[in-house]
Amino acid sequence: MKALVYTGDKTMEFRTVDDPRPAAGEALIRVRASGICGSDMHAWAGHDERRPAPLVLGHEAAGEIVGFGGAVRRVTVNPLVTCGKCEACVAGRDNLCASRQIISMPPREGAFAELLAMPEGNLVNVPDHVSLESAALCEPLACGWHAVRLAKATLGGDLAEVRCLVLGGGAIGLGAALAFRAQGSSRVTIVEPNSSRRNRIIETEDIKCLAAANDDGAPDLVIDAVGIAATRASASKLVQPGGLIMHIGLGAAEGGLDVRRMTLQEITFIGTYTYTMADFQATADAIFTGKLGKLSWIEKRPLKKGAQAFDDISTGQCAAPKIILQPV
Repeated sequence: MKALVYTGDKTMEFRTVDDPRPAAGEALIRVRASGICGSDMHAWAGHDERRPAPLVLGHEAAGEIVGFGGAVRRVTVNPLVTCGKCEACVAGRDNLCASRQIISMPPREGAFAELLAMPEGNLVNVPDHVSLESAALCEPLACGWHAVRLAKATLGGDLAEVRCLVLGGGAIGLGAALAFRAQGSSRVTIVEPNSSRRNRIIETEDIKCLAAANDDGAPDLVIDAVGIAATRASASKLVQPGGLIMHIGLGAAEGGLDVRRMTLQEITFIGTYTYTMADFQATADAIFTGKLGKLSWIEKRPLKKGAQAFDDISTGQCAAPKIILQPV
């Protein structure tokens, strides 16, 4: 099969690799759409020791199961493979499974390829009226869905009057804003400094999107979808006393938090990692029923030109919050 292979710092090659061999209980999927994630960008730039070259990256995928009788079974893929038996899994917090694996990280190759092997339990059927490009957004959107669900529980279960500020208008930040709206409130603003991306969000999703935070009232909830020192500093400064910071972004590990202010003003900080299978299913259902909007903010490119897509994202030449690569 053909695949886009990460071969070294800022280097990708479109080449022939061995087909995956499904293990017992796994299905073989012909990938039709796979999104470029921030974690793929980190690996491509040489900043993720967990993803050594050579490696097929990509974990936001949708496609068709190969050899499924006479009918075509269309699926979206939860890339987190968990044991199903540990304390976290049994408690419904399978995203915290100690033995979890994710495609695009050894020992599992990723989805920037024509074929992918995945356990049957990680697949969600996609109805015919939903494009596989939209279905591939289930993974990044589930990150925001999970974060908003945790925030909702922390804030008392009702988001109607909660003011939310999202830092970052990429797919994770935009997904969090869409999930916040779908789960109970329209009082959400995104801060996105890239003017092209900001305009794309405003045009496609009718969400308030600013170049910088203004003085229009301190938010009850700040969702940091970037995760660098500067955005953590902004979150610490902007959130109201007694408010909540949800930290999704994994841009940099250190710096930014004003722990003194958080302590003196009883600000809650919650790190949020991916999603559970229940979150993934709920996100899929929200996509299928249109609760997360039209999802028309993607840009589609052929997989064989994926290397250029990475370059364009790195240099800020892409207005779309998400590039979807298509093997065919």
